[in-house]
Amino acid sequence: MHRTHNYQVRTVWTGNKGQGTSGYQAYERSHEIHVEGKPKILASSDPKFRGDANRYNPEELFLASIATCHMLWYLHLCADNQISVLEYTDNARGTMEENPDGSGQFVEVILAPVVTIGRGDSALAESLHDQANNLCFIARSLNFPVQSRCTVIVDSPDNFDS
Repeated sequence: MHRTHNYQVRTVWTGNKGQGTSGYQAYERSHEIHVEGKPKILASSDPKFRGDANRYNPEELFLASIATCHMLWYLHLCADNQISVLEYTDNARGTMEENPDGSGQFVEVILAPVVTIGRGDSALAESLHDQANNLCFIARSLNFPVQSRCTVIVDSPDNFDS
């Protein structure tokens, strides 16, 4: 059975400096992202594209979506497999290539999660990243593979089951 889930965000451009888009340099790229019942996200374009470095840009939010989707699936799989995750940190990075016409696309995302477990099979804990990647809604929607380079740390050898 297929289930459908719908999502809605409201994006509001806040960068009109009084002249609208009368010229490429006449406006700011600042905008807000709203989801009902949640704090707004202040966003802009990347500073390389005349954006505000103090605001999130679409590329950062895109990368964060991939990394957090992967993390949430991974935690789910660990819980299902009696692996107790105590800490999870990911320093994800992505590469976007810009084309001569100004368009571009991401060509690579590498997740680098460091996971601390208190109990469970460390080899299984490491291998569950592949399964999380295959289940992640966001990663499955991409036209390039997401790589995962995981590190598993065992917190307490006394709690460790091989």
